[in-house]
Amino acid sequence: MQIHTPVFLCLPVAVAIAVLTLILATTACDVERRKSDAELGLNSEQAAGRKLYDNYCDRCHEPYSSRGKKGPSLKGVFKRQYLDLSGLPANDERVTDIIKNGRAKMEGFGQVMNDQQIKDLLAYLHTL
Repeated sequence: MQIHTPVFLCLPVAVAIAVLTLILATTACDVERRKSDAELGLNSEQAAGRKLYDNYCDRCHEPYSSRGKKGPSLKGVFKRQYLDLSGLPANDERVTDIIKNGRAKMEGFGQVMNDQQIKDLLAYLHTL
């Protein structure tokens, strides 16, 4: 005995699958494969900084795109003369201070990261 599904029940399923496929296809175009540390040419200090960035910064700051998340993008942060929101000089001293103590809506990480970790993070930020 063979059971046949009525055509009127198959059509909504087929449409749903087609819509889902279209959504996945269009959103996948914006997603770029994450490059490895080696592909980015990162040294060991920069690679350690990238791991810290992934753990603490990435949830609010976009590393390789100009579009922001909650906080401003950090793409090219040290290629600018001044930091976008604060207008402070874009240098190691100011960025270290912000990482340690926070700023406006950003929490500080001075109690979470040691000095070497902050140096590693700065080394990575210079690669963006």
